[in-house]
Amino acid sequence: MSSRAKRGTSQATSGVASEVLRCAQNDNAIHEIAPFLTIRDQSHGFGTSSKWSEIDCVQEEAQKRAIIHLDMDCFYAAIEVRDQPKLRGKPVGVGGARERRGVLTTCNYEARKFGVRSAMPTFMALQRCRHLIVLPTRFDVYRRESALIRGILHRFTSLVEPLSLDEAYLDVTAHPGAPGPLAQVIRDLIFRKTKLTASAGIGPNKLIAKIASEQNKPNGQFEVKPNEVPELMAKLPVRKIWGIGEVTEQKLEKLGISTCGEMQGFSRLKLQQQFGKFGLELYDLCRGIDHRLVEPDRERKSLSNEETFSIDLETLEQCEEKLEELFEELMAELAQKAVARMVTKIFVKLKFTDFTRTTVERAGLAPSLNEFRSLLSEAFARTGKSVRLMGVGVRFASLSERDEMQLSLL
Repeated sequence: MSSRAKRGTSQATSGVASEVLRCAQNDNAIHEIAPFLTIRDQSHGFGTSSKWSEIDCVQEEAQKRAIIHLDMDCFYAAIEVRDQPKLRGKPVGVGGARERRGVLTTCNYEARKFGVRSAMPTFMALQRCRHLIVLPTRFDVYRRESALIRGILHRFTSLVEPLSLDEAYLDVTAHPGAPGPLAQVIRDLIFRKTKLTASAGIGPNKLIAKIASEQNKPNGQFEVKPNEVPELMAKLPVRKIWGIGEVTEQKLEKLGISTCGEMQGFSRLKLQQQFGKFGLELYDLCRGIDHRLVEPDRERKSLSNEETFSIDLETLEQCEEKLEELFEELMAELAQKAVARMVTKIFVKLKFTDFTRTTVERAGLAPSLNEFRSLLSEAFARTGKSVRLMGVGVRFASLSERDEMQLSLL
């Protein structure tokens, strides 16, 4: 069955799936019928070979786990198009206003055809797509829709780990239904309740499920079974592994590594020598091994972004120019991933040309550009050396601290 045939909502499901959706409001009905739901041709052409026997034991362990990574398609923009049908088929961005400096929180696929992307400065997005429709964010609406979707996910498992308003991991190992058909039922039910589409990846761990969810976007799904992991990873670009950014990718390229298969030729010791503690993780990750659990109560403690410069920044003025870009990207990520969290501290991190580093952190400051400029000025003045890396970020109050603060105001 082609990936295109797997796209769509309830119209694309089998008769049994339609029956599941018809009685979707009955939780027991879903759990009773889902195990019998089938989608033909779940195979994706991956195979195994003796070459991969070294991870047979890992595959045996992976057989016990079934993880779904669910990602709503262009969530904020999709809500705006749903609520304003006249926008359908037009390029839409959500976030930074046209008349002032800002960045897009997200954009729809019509906009992406022009090279527009999330976290892009609005002026740049408008240069690439002059007829881009830029709308203000409505986080009260996004949070409400996110809560509705999360309620649907909890009908199938209590092990739901939200990553943001529009993204989550589900551990469905204990569910009696096969994970692939189950993901289809979940996506169809979300569409039926919200008229919003979702994409899903199904795999034996979080890493594989995340990679799989990108294969058939938008409005599709892809399943990788344990015995299919080795061949998938052999051809996978290293950039697809979580934790590998532009700098690490460049370092890997210098070692002649562009795919996970090539990385597998390096010993654990060699990767540790090149990348420190992260090298030990890379040894497993490039083989599709990921022992992280789906943690429903997992709490993000901070959010930050950073950039390593190809040419060192010599002056404070040069640093301030780059700071604006990093700040706008951070604000876009905050809006997308942690809009409901209470910020308690902000910080600026600098790494200098001699690889020494310093961090300036302050509590009680709002994450504004002026406040970050103040921290940058203090950090730069500590040495006056050229800067090769700059990072900006925020730290959050724990959920218990937030609740205590709110109670003290009552």
